[in-house]
Amino acid sequence: MLHLRLITPPDRTEAVAEVIESTVGTTHLVVLPGAARDPRGDLVLCDVAREAGDQLLHELRQLNIDKDGSIAVENIDLSLSKRADEAEEEAPGEPADAVIWEQLAEATHEESTLTITYAAFMIIATMIAACGVVLDNAILIVGAMAVGPEFGPVAGVCTSLVERRPRLAVRSLAALLIGFGAAIVATTVFSLAMDGLGLFHQSMLDDPRPNTSFIWNPDPFSFVVAVLAGVAGMLSLTSAKSGALVGVAISVTTVPAGANAAVALSYGEFAQMWGSTEQLLLNLGGIMLAGVLTLYGWKALWSTQRGRWKRPASRR
Repeated sequence: MLHLRLITPPDRTEAVAEVIESTVGTTHLVVLPGAARDPRGDLVLCDVAREAGDQLLHELRQLNIDKDGSIAVENIDLSLSKRADEAEEEAPGEPADAVIWEQLAEATHEESTLTITYAAFMIIATMIAACGVVLDNAILIVGAMAVGPEFGPVAGVCTSLVERRPRLAVRSLAALLIGFGAAIVATTVFSLAMDGLGLFHQSMLDDPRPNTSFIWNPDPFSFVVAVLAGVAGMLSLTSAKSGALVGVAISVTTVPAGANAAVALSYGEFAQMWGSTEQLLLNLGGIMLAGVLTLYGWKALWSTQRGRWKRPASRR
């Protein structure tokens, strides 16, 4: 269930209440006239099944409540109410399959912002991956995957294309390109420093590395894995399930490739550098393609539920 807290202009409170009462899956409606002071208006509270949340938010925005008042949405972890159980049964579909598009856009907007923290995580993840590819150490590769934050901007690009939000697209692409660019430059310097300390050697890069050789040798499986990772990532994001773990799975195809490109560049191993770059671009492209198609698939699926969101007048 979701909990909505609305501040509504007094002249639209009745319309808002009617929209809520007419939407399936809603319950616990409370109207407090004149309770809000900034902005001034009425306070309206209600609970809604997650399956019906997106439709309700869409109708509230059509009343310009988001512009002239306020709409706040919270997840309800526990609701002990027979009426709430009935509301969830009334709403079509399943909560885990429901997509709240405004929530998705807000989440990806936050995760795709280029910040010092984001850049630091990206650089640290790539440096850890550099140690992993040089030592052919799978544990270090997994560690780098856990730290890498690039799934946020990738998801932001997918969401922006489906929802037609150009600002989110620009923000996400900037975070992705600048983040990877800064990480590769910093890791190249890191690799030269490690070589100066005698911890990295060019022979380590040239030796057989069976655990990590796939990173600079892209093949059809690279694209297959990227597509599967993209589908899993978007499903995880839209259903809010296992987001961190799916982010780790996606990082295996991106951060290590950027790290190997940086180390290869520091030693002038241009064949490996270009192979790693190709792997990185191939996987990012596959993930984005799969993510966009997944979101379009969700839109098409939920569009079949149109007409089932309204209660009969006799049940309001």
